[in-house]
Amino acid sequence: MAAKDGDGWAQCERGHRHWGVHGASGLLAVHHDVGGVPYVLMQKRSWWSHHGGTWGLPGGARDSHEDAVASALREAREEAALGGEGLRVRGIYLDDHGGWRFETVIAEAAALLDAAPANSESADLRWLPLPEISGKKLHPGFAETWGDVQRAIGPEILVLDVANIVGARAQHGWWRDRQGAATKLIADVAALDSFPHPLLDRWFPRVVAVVEGAARGAQPAGEVEVIEAQGSGDDAIVELVRQARPWETVRVITADRGLKERVMALGAETSGPGWLLALLDR
Repeated sequence: MAAKDGDGWAQCERGHRHWGVHGASGLLAVHHDVGGVPYVLMQKRSWWSHHGGTWGLPGGARDSHEDAVASALREAREEAALGGEGLRVRGIYLDDHGGWRFETVIAEAAALLDAAPANSESADLRWLPLPEISGKKLHPGFAETWGDVQRAIGPEILVLDVANIVGARAQHGWWRDRQGAATKLIADVAALDSFPHPLLDRWFPRVVAVVEGAARGAQPAGEVEVIEAQGSGDDAIVELVRQARPWETVRVITADRGLKERVMALGAETSGPGWLLALLDR
């Protein structure tokens, strides 16, 4: 186990030759402007490299001790002088060729971060608006997956109706310590490795837990945000949905029919507590 022990060629079960003994990964950094247009940081590969002159993502071979996220961030630093500051990893898209895999790490960028060629592998680096990407000469591997990947780059928010979920969980005596039950639920959600997604191998949405009444004071955990409703929890959830940016997808986890109708009228999606509880019980 050593740095750069992933460098080398590998052959997948499709008979293709790929760079990366342990597979490879790349960073898809995306920023939405005030109008909601996604900009993706794209790399033009140097002429001498594999598929030189094509556009794709900063990325490369994964070392044996790295996961996809660590590998993608390292490659972005080496090739684009891009640090991890201002980036929030949202998911991983897996392109499995059988015996070799490329993992696209999708990260939301807080701004159009400064990036420039940092070694000889990059001929150019640009933040390209989504509509322009397909018009470029794309790296074949990137082009093959881009149709699916671009559908998963929008930011997504899970809003938890904690009172409703705790009630559905029906743990013994939860009603005697609503704050404690809410704290436990939040900690259990924070401990999840990832969430299921129709396109992504791993999904890390922004998670917001809304607590009300006797559950106020529940402790946050991990990256789960906690919002204390000063009045009705339903009203606080509706306000969260109303404040979401037009390009954000919001999913509210609740079984409350009235709340579902209110948030769906604002464009949100909903799932029942059973969806979340099944994940926690796995």
